[in-house]
Amino acid sequence: MKNKNLLKEIKPYLIITFGMLIYSFAATGFLVPHKIVGGGATGISTVLFYLFGIPVGVGYALVNIILLVIAMKILGPKFGIKTIFAIAVGSIFLGIMQPLMPVDGILPDEKFMSTIIAAMLTGLGIGIAISVGGSTGGTDIIAMLVTKYHNVSPGKILMFCDFCVIAMTLLIYDHIDREAVGGLIYGYVMMGIVSFTVDYVLTGKTQSAQLFIFTDKFDEVARELTNQVHRGVTLIDAKGWYTGQDKKIILIVARKHEASDVLRIAKQVDPNVFMTMAPVMGVFGKGFDEVKGVK
Repeated sequence: MKNKNLLKEIKPYLIITFGMLIYSFAATGFLVPHKIVGGGATGISTVLFYLFGIPVGVGYALVNIILLVIAMKILGPKFGIKTIFAIAVGSIFLGIMQPLMPVDGILPDEKFMSTIIAAMLTGLGIGIAISVGGSTGGTDIIAMLVTKYHNVSPGKILMFCDFCVIAMTLLIYDHIDREAVGGLIYGYVMMGIVSFTVDYVLTGKTQSAQLFIFTDKFDEVARELTNQVHRGVTLIDAKGWYTGQDKKIILIVARKHEASDVLRIAKQVDPNVFMTMAPVMGVFGKGFDEVKGVK
């Protein structure tokens, strides 16, 4: 029992470590060498590195201290502990990796591909850390603060905050020329991809689908769905316009990853079944998400 409890406590920190490893690799291997400011604490630390020569790991740690104090007061000490851990691990990884990476980056002549790869890896790292209640620091903390009380996607909050950070790209160039503007554009391209990736990582398993099932064997299909998928099933009275016959339509809302089971079960019961499926923006209530900010 003690071992299980210990593993349960350690697991989030192992996941955060993995997320920070990915995050740091993206920054030191693809972003910093190409002067790409990708937003967040890493983006600010990249600017500090090129302006004052402060190592990225050191700058990353300094930037996060202020936000960390705010997070501990609002989100509680448990969140603060995980964030302190993430910042410490991230600072160490950044400090170790930066000297080891090629000066011109892993893809020296591919600035655009470096941006794309770094964006996907950064979003993945951030999503992994946030999924267990942690944070990679920087603007991620702001995202956690807002989503605690409001139903706003973390990716959109990160996009807004990082928009301002990325604008600092112009500070690391001597002149606002084609290269500087290009660096700014790459930063914003990365911002959009990171936002999408974070949302996908965090909501990929919680996305829902609404299915309508048309079958003469509605009793048997509904029973099997209830027993196997464990989701509520609603029967809707309907009437076929062409045949004039009374019908029953099965309505079921399930997680997106459960939709394939719903389709399979209905098809097994009635090979002639007719079904439609559509994604839904949000599902709130028992078995799904809670409405935040409403008592």
